[in-house]
Amino acid sequence: MFRSLRRVLCAVAAALLIPLGAGAQAAHAADSAAAGAGYWHTSGRQILDAAGRPVRIAGINWFGFETGNHVVHGLWSRDYKSMIDQMKSLGYNTLRIPYSDDVFKSGTVPNSIDFSSGKNADLQGLNSLQVLDKLVAYAGQDGLKVILDRHRPDSGGQSALWYTAAVPESTWIANLKALAARYLGQDTVVGIDLHNEPHDPACWGCGDMATDWRLAAQRAGNAVLSVNPSLLIFVEGVQTFNGVSGWWGGNLMGVGQYPVQLNVADRVVYSAHDYATSVAQQSWFSDPAFPANMPGIWDKYWGYIFKQNIAPVWVGEFGTTLQSTVDQKWLAALVTYLRPTSTYGADSFHWTFWSWNPNSGDTGGILKDDWQSVDTVKDGYLASVKAPGFPGGGGGGGGGGGTASCAASYTVGSDWGGGFNAEVKVTNTGTSALGSWKVSWTWSGSQQITNMWNASYTQSGAAVTAVNAAHNGTVPAGGSTSFGFGGAPGGGAAPSVSCTAT
Repeated sequence: MFRSLRRVLCAVAAALLIPLGAGAQAAHAADSAAAGAGYWHTSGRQILDAAGRPVRIAGINWFGFETGNHVVHGLWSRDYKSMIDQMKSLGYNTLRIPYSDDVFKSGTVPNSIDFSSGKNADLQGLNSLQVLDKLVAYAGQDGLKVILDRHRPDSGGQSALWYTAAVPESTWIANLKALAARYLGQDTVVGIDLHNEPHDPACWGCGDMATDWRLAAQRAGNAVLSVNPSLLIFVEGVQTFNGVSGWWGGNLMGVGQYPVQLNVADRVVYSAHDYATSVAQQSWFSDPAFPANMPGIWDKYWGYIFKQNIAPVWVGEFGTTLQSTVDQKWLAALVTYLRPTSTYGADSFHWTFWSWNPNSGDTGGILKDDWQSVDTVKDGYLASVKAPGFPGGGGGGGGGGGTASCAASYTVGSDWGGGFNAEVKVTNTGTSALGSWKVSWTWSGSQQITNMWNASYTQSGAAVTAVNAAHNGTVPAGGSTSFGFGGAPGGGAAPSVSCTAT
């Protein structure tokens, strides 16, 4: 959208149609409930899961990491887990999370999080990226996939190009690679939206290294895939192509002549943004044929990519306050254009609505201002294009949803008779990320813990149970963490320890 018009409150059918055959429809009916496991890839205009089953992204934007709060908004009101649970209960299956490069700076910490009455307890003391880890892990457990959106170079505002004087292209790419590495093996994160809403002077296919967004997307996409070749690369449009302008990020007219070409096949998903009059006026809204003219507009800017079977198309942002009749007609027409799931299954356009947050000034959100109540009218418009959820667990790569399991080892570091220090190493032995863990053991003697770090514990007689601290509960598949403690007296044999993924 026209980002200069976005006021974030509370914080700083002419084309070729390819019908889904009866056999494919039957396959969809059989597999829809189980589809979505593992990493995803593309085939023509569809996105397929690790087993080759088609999936449909039907999700929601939850913003805040890109603002001066450096964390998703609304945590000043509610626990993050209850928010994600509510998203799932409403039928959203994917979460688009915008961020700015500020979250990679040392010392960047989230603010405006309420920890009272036990809310967000496991986020205390975490930096922004560690909070993001928690959100990703819990979303995966709930069966939601996550798309990370590089929304801004810094929290100050949107940029026309993918770089600024303060945040050069090298920083942009380095941080994209860092994200790909951070979530390597956690297939909850299925892809990265490389940069939000490129606009004039950004061009598509002009050949100027400084302004050609298509070439920049190829450089960044290949960098991400060099770290994790299983990720999807989401590429937005520009504002103007061959003199024809549209929404920021919403003009993909150049794809037909200049497609994004990456080193790994079947990874590109094109992303369009589309908005209504509550964001800005466009000429098509005053056309006497409105809203019947809109399918032709969407075909021209981005719909042809899907209809000609070039690649999948994801409408990464669309939204409205729904206050005007024009906006109501626009949203109804767009939802129809996106293709109802009951008719087309996953052979459809993908989408994430803007936004979950009520504090987007020119669109509002699915939630009302109390951050709890649902705008049932707005949510109701989306009912026909919602789609099945995905297997929970957010597992490692490969063909399944993954399982969570762990093992622990106990090592005595020092023993002076009167006391001892020991360390316990927790290793994720499963194929999905751990969201939390606990370790238990029983001593053969009279040992008592005197202090513990990087975990909390309870002891009853000789039986001890330790659970993760807020900062080390999330452990990627194959990864490990540790905690230590002091105890007395010394001289005892090392006990057998067990680990449970919780």
